[in-house]
Amino acid sequence: MSNPFTGQSIEGARRALAARLRSARFDEAELDARILISAVLGLDLTGLITQAGRPLTAAEASRLAQHAERRIAGEPVARILGTREFWGLPFRLSEATLVPRPDTETVVELALEVFRERPTSHPRIADLGTGSGAILLALLHEIPDAFGVGTDLSQNALRTARDNAAALGLADRAAFVACSYAAALRGPFDLIVSNPPYIPSAEIPKLSIEVREHDPHLALDGGNDGYDAYRALIPQAAERLSPAGAVIVEAGQGQAQNIETLMRGAALSIDRPPKTDLAGIPRAVSARKMPP
Repeated sequence: MSNPFTGQSIEGARRALAARLRSARFDEAELDARILISAVLGLDLTGLITQAGRPLTAAEASRLAQHAERRIAGEPVARILGTREFWGLPFRLSEATLVPRPDTETVVELALEVFRERPTSHPRIADLGTGSGAILLALLHEIPDAFGVGTDLSQNALRTARDNAAALGLADRAAFVACSYAAALRGPFDLIVSNPPYIPSAEIPKLSIEVREHDPHLALDGGNDGYDAYRALIPQAAERLSPAGAVIVEAGQGQAQNIETLMRGAALSIDRPPKTDLAGIPRAVSARKMPP
């Protein structure tokens, strides 16, 4: 099969790729095309504009064709490139980690709001099911004197998180432990955060191909009703919080009220409504440790 990008200029290749992605019914065809060609060429938007008429080399055309086929097959752009921006920071991905999503930034926002109401010096943070380390490292970036621990069942995910901590200059303030949620942690922690698996098992086959075929099922599957992870981690978190410490978790659509019930059952106090994401969905739920 001939390469459709051979002999094309940069602008011609971008247009051709966008057209192919539109034909394949991708909603963000123009954006995806620009990101992919930028990555192949190592050019930012200004470079794409100023060099628009330059022909692609044979190697560039070949790499772009490979990226195009992967995208048309349903692989997310972030998976193709191996990185994703979260909280303005670059994160490397692996097959064992979720692609960090903008919705999850709501957890970071709420965690910072909760912490800044009752700040402590040298706070300790735990991120349960850390994946790429996105939530933990975003918080360490924002709280310069904090120390954090990320846990995960996957050694591959932990390696990815360690690499991200090193790349962001946060390795000296982050540690990573293989365990189920907080099982191997002693505490106390001032903040405990988590984006656990919360998709009901029967719903996973209905997810988009980008998610069901490319995100790790271990990080998606929340059991029959979607609450298995919360039932496990919320009592663990409650035992390991410092006085007035807080736990903040991501919630799936329609789950916030039931998560609050689980938090109350673990003797945690709900002192604010869930924080909504940009779509207005209650996305981050928090609770504090009650005084004895």
